[in-house]
Amino acid sequence: MSTQTQDAETELTPRRVFAFFIMVFGMFMAILDIQIVSASLPDIQAGLGASADEISWVQTSYLIAEVIMIPLSGFLARMMSTRILFTISAAGFTAASFMCATSTSITEMIIWRAFQGFLGGGMIPSVFAAAFTIFPPSKRNVVSPMIGLIATLAPTVGPTVGGYLSHAMSWHWLFLVNVIPGIGVAIGAWMLIDFDRPKWKLFDSFDWWGLGALAAFLGAMEFVLEEGPGNDWFDDHMVLLMTVVMVVGGIVTFWRAFTRDEPLVDFSAFRDMNFAVGSMFSFTMGIGLYGLTYLYPLYLASIRGYDSLMIGHTVFVSGLAMFLSAPLVGMLSSRVDLRAMILAGFMGFALSTWMLTGMTAEWDFQELLLPQILRGASLMLCMVPINNLALGTLPADKMKGASGLYNLMRNLGGAVGLAVINTVLSDRSYLHKARLSEAVNWSNYEALRQLDLMAANLAARGLDGPTGALQQMAGRILAQATVMSFIDVFVLIAGLFASLAFAALLMKSPSGKASPAAH
Repeated sequence: MSTQTQDAETELTPRRVFAFFIMVFGMFMAILDIQIVSASLPDIQAGLGASADEISWVQTSYLIAEVIMIPLSGFLARMMSTRILFTISAAGFTAASFMCATSTSITEMIIWRAFQGFLGGGMIPSVFAAAFTIFPPSKRNVVSPMIGLIATLAPTVGPTVGGYLSHAMSWHWLFLVNVIPGIGVAIGAWMLIDFDRPKWKLFDSFDWWGLGALAAFLGAMEFVLEEGPGNDWFDDHMVLLMTVVMVVGGIVTFWRAFTRDEPLVDFSAFRDMNFAVGSMFSFTMGIGLYGLTYLYPLYLASIRGYDSLMIGHTVFVSGLAMFLSAPLVGMLSSRVDLRAMILAGFMGFALSTWMLTGMTAEWDFQELLLPQILRGASLMLCMVPINNLALGTLPADKMKGASGLYNLMRNLGGAVGLAVINTVLSDRSYLHKARLSEAVNWSNYEALRQLDLMAANLAARGLDGPTGALQQMAGRILAQATVMSFIDVFVLIAGLFASLAFAALLMKSPSGKASPAAH
């Protein structure tokens, strides 16, 4: 293709800018819905009469389906065009959202959440690919903070938005809120997106065996990571079976990818050092982003006894910090070495997490305020330059497939991170509880004094003092053991981010050079 022809196809027009904003809003809806149900699962469980084991699948089914679609979207976008894929994804996501709201059983809810996740996964990589295809390098300091903000802000504020909606109205509105905007996104995408043309001949080489292997590999992996921590990993027969499916599916997926002329998933982008290191950073970002989004509400609910609305008020600080720091990060990215920004962002995130290692069972909004502000600003400081360095130097024909892989790495990082976090929390809590219980014995003067005080206080209220005091002491031990296990996780995450920060220097700075996508 000649330079003149490609320039004509990627000419930046007001129509394309408006189309891009519509796509960004669609991506926001898709990413928001990963976490929007997290704070409201008890309300959904009560409304559908689901068991504790079943209700977790409202989130798991979405994640499994989404993680399959994200890498597949690159091939589909080349075959169908961005316009058709995004329109179908937006319309299907909207319809599935409506069906989730009208579900009358947990089975229906799980099925429609899977459809919602699969179709939502088609929108996310398309936005990243469009940003680095239609915008010239001179405009990316404005565009990259926008998509970086959405990718980090949406999962962070998801529990807050969900808590408000379910508290103010009902859990049905977690899904109904998507309907009107979703219709608008689908119509706008169909009318305005004109970035590329479909290549229907690719359908003739569609790798159906590769699709089955990809679904088995990523779906089983997500299942193992979600269910493993709560079921003693390989002691559970289903987890063991899914591990075998994951290994076999992974082998077939990579074999098909490296032996076919038109693979469903093109791994060739990993030959680019910037993309390879950027994907590693994206994976790590997923651990930090989804891990801390999970840990803050868990601490507030299990230790402080907060409801979903109170949790929303408390964790909203990180989202606000991201929003306010995004313009500043955009300005810095045109003036400062992007690698230095990544290094500073990772160290800032490590520091914000290390500050939590002093946590006690009494920590509240005030104590969590500064770590949350630093965490939100550091996430933005990381995300924008990682996007620019990882995707900004790739050729246009690699962009769609690479965007899917880049986003997949962030989601897999979140899944692996949550699995490790839950395992560490469980194992270390058990260990800390055992050690604390050994220390609190009948020869411990301070423990006996505390028991006497609690017993006297309960007896003064006409209750069984000795029995109640022992129960209160057991509750204190459990709470302290849980807090100590949280601290162990914070130490691990802080160490991970601090140790990887200097890997940013392995990337090549594209400063002053237009990416190949723009030529």
